[in-house]
Order: sequence, then structure tokens, then C-alpha cells
Amino acid sequence: MKGGKSKADTSKKSDTKLSVKRKGSKAPQRPAKREKAGKDPNKPKRPPSAFFVFMEEFRKSYKEKNPNVNKVAVIGKAGGEKWKSLSTAEKGPYEAKAAKLKTEYNKKMDAYNNQVLNFVIS
Repeated sequence: MKGGKSKADTSKKSDTKLSVKRKGSKAPQRPAKREKAGKDPNKPKRPPSAFFVFMEEFRKSYKEKNPNVNKVAVIGKAGGEKWKSLSTAEKGPYEAKAAKLKTEYNKKMDAYNNQVLNFVIS
């Protein structure tokens, strides 16, 4: 097709029509973003769930058995599979420890909230 026009030639004409700018038409402006309040370093950290309590122990034992595996993803997948295969009775100690950590966290949060409330009032 020596003399014929290609599809690319016809699209150039339509592109020029689209690129015409008109006076007075501006894109709508977005409102300014609000800055987030900074995090309080004194605020207690949330307690780990039963799964993460299990993973602390699992990582140690997995690294002892497989010292050459250093990838976090591999260890995480193995831990997830092991957690899924555990029965509710086997998960019990981890859930109990997580519940204990949660009660401690709630006590710390109550103290923290009272401290913050007293600071705001005074």
C-alpha cells in the first residue's frame, strides 16, 4: 500500500482537534489537603493477635530447622499454613496469651486516656 493513508495518519488530524484550548475553561481546583495530626509517642501500642503471638514462637523454631531460609514471605506462608492446620485446642494457649496482652493494653489505654483528658481539661 504505497499511496494509501494509514490509520496513524487519520488519528493525527483528530488529535489536533482535541488539543485546542479555549479561553476561560480551567480544570476545577481541588481543596487543599488537611495535614494529619501527629502520633503521640506515649500512646500504648496495640496488642498482637493470637496469630502473631503464635508467629513469634514459630519464627524461632522455623529458623532453627531451616537456617538457610531468610525470606520473610517464605516464613510467613509456612506460619500461615501451620496456623490453619492447628486445632482450636492447639490454638488455645496463644489465644489465652493474646487475651492477657489485650487486658493489659486496655488498662494502659485507660490510664493513657485519663492522662490525655486531664491534660486537655487543664
